[in-house]
Amino acid sequence: MMRDLEQDRRYANTLARGLKILRAFRPSDNGLGNLEISERTGIPRSTVSRLTFTLCALGYLTHGRHFDKYRLGPAALALGNIASAAFGFVTVAAPIMQELANKVNALVGVAIQDDGTMLIVKTWRPEGSGAIWLDVGYRMPVLTSSSGVAYLGALTQEEREKLEALLPEEGAEICEEVWQHQSAQLRRVGYACVAEDMRYSRAIHAVATPFRPSEIGEPVSIFCGANVDDLSTEQMHVEVGPELVKAVNRLKLLTGHAVSAVASA
Repeated sequence: MMRDLEQDRRYANTLARGLKILRAFRPSDNGLGNLEISERTGIPRSTVSRLTFTLCALGYLTHGRHFDKYRLGPAALALGNIASAAFGFVTVAAPIMQELANKVNALVGVAIQDDGTMLIVKTWRPEGSGAIWLDVGYRMPVLTSSSGVAYLGALTQEEREKLEALLPEEGAEICEEVWQHQSAQLRRVGYACVAEDMRYSRAIHAVATPFRPSEIGEPVSIFCGANVDDLSTEQMHVEVGPELVKAVNRLKLLTGHAVSAVASA
């Protein structure tokens, strides 16, 4: 599917590769060299070298002291801050989601779809908790994470077809089936989760529900979860899922989006 997009005459391949390099950086990185960037992106090292030079010249990347590592530069930071301003609903959500995190003693967060994966952009930890398994910048697969299937289940058919173009071929083939199942589950109980045998990580129990902020024009996923030792399957469905739905419904009322995020059947 992605190959079809790349063959479209309107598709700017060089721009796409430059953006793919920027996406390769993670919060835990202490800089990346051209070889590491090439390995993460699949872009040939010679091409990476030209693109990193250009991105440095424009301020989107910066060199380390010894010119052996790249880090995101001030232009990328400025762009990120501008983008963050579009997520005005997060400010409204903050007290609601912190209260939820404390109540169910689990991590709450917001994930967006980015280049065919779910990217965590905000988290709330229970007060007094130590390190928890996920943080901002972590990426999850669409079809095997609760955040991913909640996002998918809320899409219109047109939106789903755009997503399919970003997924690997094997994922695109089952996307419609997962979409139909998760849309039905969202209408039935208000939240989505992935069956244990399909989950990308057996160490995590999580549920998620979609929210459609007017600022960005597509759904985001609001998730709640914890390690399996701290959150049982029963708790996930009896307590955490319903509490998450209540919290997101409060957010909808406060933001004026008191309608279902799930597209009509």
